[in-house]
Amino acid sequence: MNAHVQLVQAGLQFGPDGRSLRHWRANTVAALEDISFSIGSGERLALVGANGAGKSTLLRLLHGLLAPGAGRVQPQSGLRQAMLFQRPRMLRMRVDSQLALGLWLRGTPWRQARQRITTILEQFELQELAARKAHTLSAGQQQRVAMAQAWALEPQMLLLDEPTASLDPHAKAEVESMLRAFSQSRPKASLVFASHNLGQVKRLATRVLYLERGRLLADLPVDDFFDSECLQAQCPSAYWFVRGEHL
Repeated sequence: MNAHVQLVQAGLQFGPDGRSLRHWRANTVAALEDISFSIGSGERLALVGANGAGKSTLLRLLHGLLAPGAGRVQPQSGLRQAMLFQRPRMLRMRVDSQLALGLWLRGTPWRQARQRITTILEQFELQELAARKAHTLSAGQQQRVAMAQAWALEPQMLLLDEPTASLDPHAKAEVESMLRAFSQSRPKASLVFASHNLGQVKRLATRVLYLERGRLLADLPVDDFFDSECLQAQCPSAYWFVRGEHL
């Protein structure tokens, strides 16, 4: 199994001004500390843990939005990746133009980008929204547009930060269906998502990483993570987290 990304003792600190520090400093709170794991082709990783555990920071580190202050992050050469945020950024333009813009920024000629987007709109059943201003859409519609935009880029690794946190049950089901379709249509692509929804983790993930206060305490196949006896033996704090009794 080829590794799309490998982290080796990666760590990250933030200074008093909230900016990430390029060099490790003593007496500073670490956002991430001594993180080591790899993401293989076709894996679906769920990042779980309490608020402030480091899930969002880890996703940004994987995507290259933050640089480690210690250790290293080694992506596969030429790796194509995309990231969806909990609240996607919608521009004051038509939906079809926003989708085409992503391809154009990656180097696709505008006419070809528009042609490609016609297929994407049909695939995601977004034709009725094509002429709408993207920033006026509902939260669920915006997440569908963001997913379509990421899909159009044909990423080898897709990162998602709480993609359904603010959505109603119907919109959550739609996004989960899109993610399953992404994995089925691109079996070699990897998926990494942060979620507080343990049911969603069971449905979508093949592997679960449990974070606590910036440290990676458990890295298990999804079936082992939700096996109470196995999890309690491997990582008691993750066991209590799953039970909803972790302080």
